[in-house]
Amino acid sequence: MIFQGGLGALGGLLPMLLIIGVFYMLLIRPQQKRQRELQETISQLKAGDRVVTTGGIIGTITTIRDTSLLIRSADKSILEISRSAVAGIQDDEKK
Repeated sequence: MIFQGGLGALGGLLPMLLIIGVFYMLLIRPQQKRQRELQETISQLKAGDRVVTTGGIIGTITTIRDTSLLIRSADKSILEISRSAVAGIQDDEKK
């Protein structure tokens, strides 16, 4: 007698659970870590920091408000951006 269908329903779910586990470890978890680090960086911004926005604008913070920042992007142009629009801090070496 040959034993077929050894694991039954569990055998059918095991590959799916394995795929979900790998997907979580390779995609979701690293993205959550990057998001946490960005939120921490945004909360520590101060006047004088050079930032890059999600739209690609590079500027220096002049004023910090509750939900927005005022940045100077050129000699005399001041832009008000949302804190959530900050993509990161620009390093001094990249000027």
